[in-house]
Amino acid sequence: MTPKGEESAGASLDDRITGALVGAAVGDALGGPVEGYSPDQILERHGGRVHGIVGPWNGDAWRTARPIAPYHKGDGHVTDDTLLTHALVRVYDRVRDHLDAYAIADHLVPDLMNTPRWIPELEAEALPLHRVFLAEKWLATRLHYGHADPREGGVGNIVNCGAAMYMAPVGLVNAANPQGAYAEALDVTGAHQSSYGREAAGVFAAAVAAATAPGATADSVVGVCLSLAKDGTREAIERVCETAAHHRDFESALTPVREAVAPYDTVGPDYRSPSLGARRPSRLHAIEELPVALGMLLVADGDYRHAVLGSVNYGRDCDSIATMAGAIAGALGSAVPEEWSKQVAEASRLDLWEPPRVLAGVTREVFARDVERRRVHEESVARLGGPSCSA
Repeated sequence: MTPKGEESAGASLDDRITGALVGAAVGDALGGPVEGYSPDQILERHGGRVHGIVGPWNGDAWRTARPIAPYHKGDGHVTDDTLLTHALVRVYDRVRDHLDAYAIADHLVPDLMNTPRWIPELEAEALPLHRVFLAEKWLATRLHYGHADPREGGVGNIVNCGAAMYMAPVGLVNAANPQGAYAEALDVTGAHQSSYGREAAGVFAAAVAAATAPGATADSVVGVCLSLAKDGTREAIERVCETAAHHRDFESALTPVREAVAPYDTVGPDYRSPSLGARRPSRLHAIEELPVALGMLLVADGDYRHAVLGSVNYGRDCDSIATMAGAIAGALGSAVPEEWSKQVAEASRLDLWEPPRVLAGVTREVFARDVERRRVHEESVARLGGPSCSA
């Protein structure tokens, strides 16, 4: 087996962008059918751990079975995590530069509201706004109908992982520049989230950017996250990753990782019945999804298959956890199993490889523009008598 550092060093920029975006979508599809359940419930329902694509929790009754009707979660269908990730790629394709909160108001919200697309879980063409969760419908409420300043649009929304789950493209456009990815994601998600939901978005984007660096490893990605994360988000990542470092298989890590993140998670032990303190702004708390994804990445030593399966079998919000773990592992250069990606693409009726092709082109344009802007800045400072790049 090729050591992870060497595997990462040999992956090209295009490889990493493809791995991250395809890896995120596949993780999302694998996690969807067991979202909201506990590891014990998953074990009982499937007669063992989930090791690939499975069908809906309620079988053929998915159209009416509560609590998730009418969504066909399973059989390789992606969820709103992937729909929003691809929508953000389309925004980059239009703007072809770094994004900010205004780009969300000007481009992402109209995309969600006005353009019908195939929604795999509905098995129909519909407006994406009809599929996304209430915290994402907030985008339309605040920015389109309420005319809020996009930079403050996220204030008042429930605090969750909704903004973080689709920030992989920000990390990829800022490849090998985690500080830049962190700052851009914080700007972008001001339109969507506040508090630790927005912080997680910045740290996740930074994690993806850090993973694209040649020779990056799971450990180096976590180190970057800890250097940037603030408040409860940093503490949650630190505690979870300290725990994860003692495990080399996800089965033994499932309970300890949950115990490590529990003090920072406002949702509480019953995922489907959040506590009264859930999803409120806080400097002491964190979303659950990102720390767990990073923990599973460590347990797997950066291996895509192992990291995603650990995330899926963790349960709770496991489609988003597996989306994040899959994006980071894919960006590291760990291969996404072809049998999974082909099945997800076919079942979801999506070309999973087109968004990476688009974003790779945008990333090169943005980098060239960044270089030119930097040269203009350097020349201006040198003419002012400051240091020059040749000094």
